[in-house]
Amino acid sequence: MSESTEPAGPGGGLTTGEVARRLGVAPTTVRTWDHRYGLGPDRHTGGRHRRWTPADVARLERMCALTATGIPPAEAARLARDETRAAEPPAGPATPDAPARPSRAGSGLRLGDARQECKGIARAALRLDAAALDRLLIDAIREHGLVAAWTEVIVPTLQAVGRKWESSGERYVEVEHFLSWHVSGALRRAAPDTVPDRPGATVVLACVPGDHHTLALEVLSAALTERGIPVRMFGGALPVESLLAAVRRTGPAAVALWAQSRTTASRPLAQHVASMEWGVRGARRSPLVLTLGPGWSGRPVPGTARPHGLADTVHALEGLATR
Repeated sequence: MSESTEPAGPGGGLTTGEVARRLGVAPTTVRTWDHRYGLGPDRHTGGRHRRWTPADVARLERMCALTATGIPPAEAARLARDETRAAEPPAGPATPDAPARPSRAGSGLRLGDARQECKGIARAALRLDAAALDRLLIDAIREHGLVAAWTEVIVPTLQAVGRKWESSGERYVEVEHFLSWHVSGALRRAAPDTVPDRPGATVVLACVPGDHHTLALEVLSAALTERGIPVRMFGGALPVESLLAAVRRTGPAAVALWAQSRTTASRPLAQHVASMEWGVRGARRSPLVLTLGPGWSGRPVPGTARPHGLADTVHALEGLATR
């Protein structure tokens, strides 16, 4: 029986496989830290399988947090050992009935009651562990589907990382960029092939001029493609004339415009796109314009729609494109 599936023996404790899943690392990484840096369990149970106590796991979580800040592994291991020893309570009468307090060591990210997958993804991002991050993201998308994985796993993790660098003097900007890049790659791998054009069914996606935040449009593009809706994605900061040309050339059913901040959200631009027409006389058509992103908060833009959240946006566009 493997370490990752063997039930806990007398005395309890986690297997190496269970510890690895909790930390969001490979079991081989845990074993390497044990053999190379002496971060193994303090006590052993009978047999060849090792059991990890909460104190052992806290030491490994501290190792993850220290290496995420750029400290070399050997030095991080020494600090993790020293810090956890210093935190141990003085010897005294045993209190077996006292419940163990969960460790708060590790990433330092405020994830609240988020799904367990969020914690593994956050730890992998903090360690800049590309292989683990890709695997965890793809697993979340496969298990929950694109929309639920984005809403319940990816967005909470992105928000936690954003709060981390905002409260740390921008020390973790590289982590946010790293996580965003790998989320983008996972979305591309999870989405099916491009859907062929269907007259009057195409959806145009673009960030307004001056806005480079494409990730939410990337997941929308993947979700629509998954549902057989043709998409034309133009990415970040599309110039005004280029946006208008794209709309004229594609004759889309809808145009989704993303604005991250109010400084880039142009109400006149959204209204102008909504007023565009094409087609023969007597059968002219205009696109439905969706204003997406926090930049459009406040008073609605006349002649446009503002769905709330990815699921509502996908539902609105799915119904429009399949008419």
